[in-house]
Amino acid sequence: MSGPDEMISIQGLTKRFDALTAVDNITFTVKRGEVLGFLGPNGAGKSTTMKMVTGYLPITSGTASVCGFDVENQALESRHHVGYLPEGAPLYGDMTTEAFLGFIAEVRGFAGEEKKRRIHLAVQRLGLEPVFNRPIETLSKGFKRRVGFAQAILHDPEVLILDEPTDGLDPNQKFQVRELIKTMAADKAIVISTHILEEVTAVCTRAVIIAHGKLVFDGTPEALASRSPTRHLDDVFRELTTKH
Repeated sequence: MSGPDEMISIQGLTKRFDALTAVDNITFTVKRGEVLGFLGPNGAGKSTTMKMVTGYLPITSGTASVCGFDVENQALESRHHVGYLPEGAPLYGDMTTEAFLGFIAEVRGFAGEEKKRRIHLAVQRLGLEPVFNRPIETLSKGFKRRVGFAQAILHDPEVLILDEPTDGLDPNQKFQVRELIKTMAADKAIVISTHILEEVTAVCTRAVIIAHGKLVFDGTPEALASRSPTRHLDDVFRELTTKH
């Protein structure tokens, strides 16, 4: 049973693709106010886990719930509480940024002045004013990523699941996005799936590492660093991910 502050609860979550076990019996929870860095090398199972939690992939075994709603048995209720930035952020390239965010706002049930207000706030937060009237297919990778982020926060969800949120951004843009995550963190549960250790030390309050689909570490970034006399997270990361 989830506690009152547990926004995400993952219990024994497993995903198999034929003979391949991509996610292997992982269990953890994320509370309100936490920014969880979800780390692992490429192919570790990070994106697969996020797709199950957001309802994009069926679960082989185990359970996942968002804000108390089971992601499979109460799919619409759980998705209502989630903002999701997927890997690659698939967008409608022929739409302008304005049209795309307008479409997402309408899907989320907003209209009139409230729709305009939501779009304006998301555009302002992600610095999308220069590309507001441009077709998405003409944008740089960094701007596409920011448009994807904007659609994830449009409905002010309680849970944010961000798959490589700063991928393709320049250093200044990365800083801006990380500051935005920090400002939103107090009343949300935020999961940042990443393979960049710098991301964890910059914005996260907790780190979970998976390797070959198995959970190998769950603790604070400081606790992770303390495992190594060199105090380098990348040394610990290599140690944890190569022995599993």
